[in-house]
Amino acid sequence: MTSNTPFAGSPFLSLHLLETLVAVLPVRDENGSPKSIVYGGAERHMITSQARRRAERVHARGRANAGIGALAGHNTGLRTREWALITARALVSEHGWEQDEAVRTSRAVIEAVGLKFGDPAKKTVANLTKVLLFAPSDAGTRIAGHLAEQAEEIRDWTAEYLTAQSAGAAKAKRGAKKPAEAAGAESEASDGGADPKSLPALPPATRAAVLTALAPRDAIDIALYGRFLAEIADSPNVDGAVQSAHSFTVHEAEQVDDFYAAADDAKLNRKKDALDFLDATDDSGAGMTGYQSLISGTFYRHAVLDRVRLRTNLRAAGMSEEEAERASVAAEAEFVNAFVDAFPEAKRNSTASTGSLPALVLAFEGERPYNYAAAFQKPVDESPVDRTGKGNGGEGPAGPAAVRRLLAHHVFVSDRRPDIRTGRILTYDPQIDVLLKELDALGATPVTSIEGLTA
Repeated sequence: MTSNTPFAGSPFLSLHLLETLVAVLPVRDENGSPKSIVYGGAERHMITSQARRRAERVHARGRANAGIGALAGHNTGLRTREWALITARALVSEHGWEQDEAVRTSRAVIEAVGLKFGDPAKKTVANLTKVLLFAPSDAGTRIAGHLAEQAEEIRDWTAEYLTAQSAGAAKAKRGAKKPAEAAGAESEASDGGADPKSLPALPPATRAAVLTALAPRDAIDIALYGRFLAEIADSPNVDGAVQSAHSFTVHEAEQVDDFYAAADDAKLNRKKDALDFLDATDDSGAGMTGYQSLISGTFYRHAVLDRVRLRTNLRAAGMSEEEAERASVAAEAEFVNAFVDAFPEAKRNSTASTGSLPALVLAFEGERPYNYAAAFQKPVDESPVDRTGKGNGGEGPAGPAAVRRLLAHHVFVSDRRPDIRTGRILTYDPQIDVLLKELDALGATPVTSIEGLTA
């Protein structure tokens, strides 16, 4: 269901942010090293959009669940492989089922809908779906409620389903004579063992109830960030309303490999209490040593909210036009809050990275998204500015230099794109605040709160 009413305002909200981070490691590659890209002929540190989006989504969900912020009282989603276990817990705690039966039934029902599970022989993954499923957080409770209501029919179906599955797995194992065939049978067994066509179909009412529970419904963060679920053909995918770019340093990357030594408390206590030199020597040395990579720099970050898509997603999920409008306004406010405040939590305790505040946030509306990454194609030269005018000095510290570039870029583009509405600027850096007062043209109006960034 979609609305034919045109959106009255500008369809896109563009957000741009500059932040300076010191000795952090918010995201790592498979080797534990900082991620990087080459841009403008120079290597830059990079924080992936995936890390940023998860931080923002979890931040907004946590506030909503705590009754804080614009989305307080709204439903949110949960992305997990544990839907069978979550459903089973609800069957046990709310409907009095026995634990083993609850797990078997939940797994069989969700598997029959189309989701594949891990190898039954491996306890750690046997009851986990092979893919992460982003669904409303109350989906497990809803599925459990239906299973409890239809307990007699579901118990009969589950027994028939598991019997047919076991028979199919045994037949596949007997028929695998050659090594290649055996490997194929093993793979098939890990998916339940039998050909899905040979298994009894899930009762139509139960299938409909499960699909309804797993559908996006009114989960605001699914409407914002979208989801893709290829395994269940008749469960809707959602094209997210938020576009996120990878953030990167506005200057060349500089990495530090920090050597660390961890103390062994018991060893140090013995050394302190040693009665002679030989005893102390036996307990010399660190408990553990190693290296960790740390990065510093000023990052440019960009994201876009498609207001029309957000409203379309909420209408398609079943909201009335008025409900979708109210929810969209709340979702936009919370998205902007998360864009400014949320931060990936990797190494948060050893680097205090989550305490960072942006040097500058620029927000404005337009008929299309606007990405200002081109303002930093030439890396910022942080060497001192030549005040004499005789030399080839640099731009000075990256933070203020990046602010000058970003705002100059925005003013230049705004003069040529009439759809761009006057933006808003927020800073948490007193030095940047002084700089803003010195600049002739900002292309935006300074505000003093995150709420002021939304039109």
